[in-house]
Amino acid sequence: MKHDQSTFDRRTVLRTAAVLSAGLAGCLNGSTETGDGTTTPNDDSDEQGILRQVAVEGTELGVELGSEADVDRVNLIQPNGELFGTREVAAGVQQVSFEIGTAYDPGEYRVLAVQDRETAAGTSLEIRPQLEIVDVGLFRNNPDKPWDEVYGESETDTKKNGEAFVTVANTGTGPEAVIELRFVGDVPNPIENPHGSGIHDSDAVSILPGDEIDLFSNSFPFGAEIGEKGMGCLITGNEGQFKVTFEVRTTTQNVERDFNVQYSGSDVMHDCLIEITEV
Repeated sequence: MKHDQSTFDRRTVLRTAAVLSAGLAGCLNGSTETGDGTTTPNDDSDEQGILRQVAVEGTELGVELGSEADVDRVNLIQPNGELFGTREVAAGVQQVSFEIGTAYDPGEYRVLAVQDRETAAGTSLEIRPQLEIVDVGLFRNNPDKPWDEVYGESETDTKKNGEAFVTVANTGTGPEAVIELRFVGDVPNPIENPHGSGIHDSDAVSILPGDEIDLFSNSFPFGAEIGEKGMGCLITGNEGQFKVTFEVRTTTQNVERDFNVQYSGSDVMHDCLIEITEV
């Protein structure tokens, strides 16, 4: 399920502002935005200009300065207008970075290059995660997933059959952290408030821009013990719908997606045929 947000390029998050004020007119002129979203000068040197590139890599915002840039420091301004941080620029230094982590405020950030307390150049970029639930599946239907690596070779297939993986992608421009995984609705063990995060062997998992990873459950949602509101397996068939929900750290809106499910072929979950399809 998508948040109500714009979609950005997966790998590059640079977005160039026109001018921050009349006093900055011409500071970023003579540059070209390339197909991958980065900004480069319009001359043959590739070394001109003050702010050559600004981009998010992992959980850091990196700033690359031109070789002739003469600035004292670089400031990063948050969407609310407050200072996020500042980095002093020593002579000869062409790169500085800011650790933004996964607990930042999403929105438009401004990068200002400062010399003698005056803004010499500036640009802006949108830093906003966009998580999407791509797929959900079980061991019995996806044996090629690294189940033994995740849960250990000593665990029985019954244990693995009770857990599930959820594939999540970050198509946004900033990192995000999943801090809780829940399965609610027509599963044998719907868990609205799992013990811990509901993610196997982790309290939180960071999803970087452009990444697509599998998260494995730790709440036994498809286990043999049917919860009070759970749905079991019938030989003649039993069908319903469940929801996968992520609680995340950076944004206030949870990420969720609905799936159809059909249980058939047995009256016990261990031997049940389970088919999960998109709604």
